Amino acid sequence: MFRWLAGRGATSRDTALQQARIEDAAWQAACAALPFLVGLSAEEDASLRARAAWLLASKTFSGAHGMVVTDDIMLSIAIQAALPILALDPAWYEGWVEIIIYPGGFMIPRREQEDSGVVHEYLQEASGEAWEGGPVILSWEDAEPGQALRDNVVIHEFAHKLDLRSGDMEGMPSLVGTGISPAVWQQTLQQALDAFEAAVLQVGAAIPSDVDPESEEAFPWYASLPMDPYAATDEAEFFAVSSEVFFADPVPLADWFPDWYALLSKFYRQDPLSRFPQT
Repeated sequence: MFRWLAGRGATSRDTALQQARIEDAAWQAACAALPFLVGLSAEEDASLRARAAWLLASKTFSGAHGMVVTDDIMLSIAIQAALPILALDPAWYEGWVEIIIYPGGFMIPRREQEDSGVVHEYLQEASGEAWEGGPVILSWEDAEPGQALRDNVVIHEFAHKLDLRSGDMEGMPSLVGTGISPAVWQQTLQQALDAFEAAVLQVGAAIPSDVDPESEEAFPWYASLPMDPYAATDEAEFFAVSSEVFFADPVPLADWFPDWYALLSKFYRQDPLSRFPQT
């Protein structure tokens, strides 16, 4: 259904043709599997469909390690990736062409250098990766609908792509035309990150000594946080993880960090809180 256009530099005609090839039943089923889309208005749904069609027309979807990439898989990933640019220009995702999908987690090489100069090289398992000027790499096991509500590896990696459009991955996408000053962005991000780091440390200190803080057994303690503790890694990961929950589970994020939520809302030109029932 989708492969004939994928990978070409998508024109408006390509996108329109691709959109016409998305069957209504397939679209409705794919969206229904993503509960955070339930509150979209008819206008937002139409915009999301146009952005998803653009992604399907402009990106090449490739399977790795025996992964068979079906039309349903491509559509689901395109929908999730399109949500952050629902009100933005698709040009944010230009400059690269491939989305690589693994069946599950995959290994990526890492290299770290200590202050002493000693270099450590190792392999680390990942569920997603975004390369500057290169592909987005995803684990379908982690990207498939039905995962934890607040976790969304597709939105996470595409938020990194937004971040990379401004150069280095440092938690600050290009703010040109947003009305947001870099100083305000940096200050608001840093205040939220500092508070979140303190909360993560406080939760970690409350975990009993006989519980491995890296194990699933520790999940109930970390569940009190508004997002995955991985967000405390650095500014880039804080922006990416914040973006996940901004779209998928915004209420805790807005409660904990209202100024940061408001800034994300201004950048993305969306207010996901309006789509979620308030209690």
